[in-house]
Amino acid sequence: MKKFDKERLLLAVAGPAIALVSAILLTSVVLIASGKNPFEPYRLMLEQIPYSDIQVLIINQASLYYIAALAVALGFRMNLFNIGVDGQYRLAAMMTAVVGAHVALPSFLQIPLLLLVGALTGAFWAGIAGVLKVTRGVSEVVATIMLNAIATSLIGYLTLRDNFGVLVGDNVTTGEMKESGWVPGIDLGPDVGEIYGLVFLAAALGIGYWVVLNRTRFGFDLRATGASETAAAASGVNAKRMVLTAMLISGAVAGLSGLPLLLGDAHTYSLSFPAGLGFTAIGIALLGRNNPGGIALAALLWAFLEKTSPALDYATPVAYEKEIATIMQGLIVFAVVISYEAVRQWGLRRQQKRVGAELAAQAADNNAKKEVAA
Repeated sequence: MKKFDKERLLLAVAGPAIALVSAILLTSVVLIASGKNPFEPYRLMLEQIPYSDIQVLIINQASLYYIAALAVALGFRMNLFNIGVDGQYRLAAMMTAVVGAHVALPSFLQIPLLLLVGALTGAFWAGIAGVLKVTRGVSEVVATIMLNAIATSLIGYLTLRDNFGVLVGDNVTTGEMKESGWVPGIDLGPDVGEIYGLVFLAAALGIGYWVVLNRTRFGFDLRATGASETAAAASGVNAKRMVLTAMLISGAVAGLSGLPLLLGDAHTYSLSFPAGLGFTAIGIALLGRNNPGGIALAALLWAFLEKTSPALDYATPVAYEKEIATIMQGLIVFAVVISYEAVRQWGLRRQQKRVGAELAAQAADNNAKKEVAA
């Protein structure tokens, strides 16, 4: 491997590694301050990995996180901050559940229809922020945050019993979806559970993300516009069109992020449908450095912390609060920002030193040639 490739790999790995180690150390400090063993919680959580049911829970949860983080990463690569993934994902899941409960088609038509509804709903909701940005200059951060609140209110209105709401016990749902829209998964037995069938959709989206960004003209234009709109415009790229397109694609992917759970398990949208997925995805995308492989590892880490933390409540002789995992997640995000900036500055200094050394060597070589010529 060339020296440049090794250095680039080192810079790519250093940020997440420093962030993870820093989060563990800071969490240990919190545990020590509370008078508890700083290593025991990690051991308890790691002991859960061999259990097949925990593995299934981690994989299923990671699939949701992965798709949502890809949506965030698409915006990041364009230098856009799509903070509205959470609203886009929940509104898309709700609309998909409504269509799935009221439309009955054969499976080979029903499932693609539901996927299309989810993607189009997410794209539409993100597109509002995109249109506001390119036409009125409204910050996508402000617009998407406000759209999150509007999406919450809109979902509340549409799930009223006078509209699409169906009361099941104390829970308001959209009614059970037609079975033709259920996506079968990999059943590992009653004691283990079932891996969502749309886990494969998550993998396909990750591959598509990499191919589009690194092997297509559109991906080059997107990255170039994110790096410098003026430079991209000088090379003939329509920056405003790229901004809108990136927001639409990001929203479409966000709209798919809740479907593994909806089509694979819940089969309805209700008040208990998970919220906050989009905000979690921001931390995962940051930790994964917007790389599909890195995002996959970060999603698995997040899901691991979430699904193994309940074991802390049942530890003996001393129980630990499962919120320790939440503290660690928060510290990871905090450490990511600091470590990435530190690694970036370190990389710049190394690059400056290398360029300086090359220039000095070139000057010395020129001087030697002049002396020989003289």
